[in-house]
Amino acid sequence: MKSVILVALAFAAVAVAAPAEPIKILKSSSDVNPDGAYVYNFETENGIVRSENGDVKQVLDAENKPHEVVVMRGSFSYVDPEGKTQLINYYADEFGFHAEGDSIPKVVVARR
Repeated sequence: MKSVILVALAFAAVAVAAPAEPIKILKSSSDVNPDGAYVYNFETENGIVRSENGDVKQVLDAENKPHEVVVMRGSFSYVDPEGKTQLINYYADEFGFHAEGDSIPKVVVARR
């Protein structure tokens, strides 16, 4: 009896570990400029869509010296397990990464 259970568990482990079929990419494009600016887009057959662009911006560092950074802005969407499309918009600049969307918890600031 123990060997039957072990064989069943082994088959279950193999089934879980078996690789799924790769998700096909329906559309993909990218364009990178010599200065570092770029545009990137793709769409997959399972409903994932991403679009992003980066632009070069000059900022001052802590010592007030100018240097260039790439500021990115974009969005992506996916279908969640309940079948609802989730959209996330984001940007990243010299102050960090910022994202918003219905599936991202909102920060509540308590006022005193």
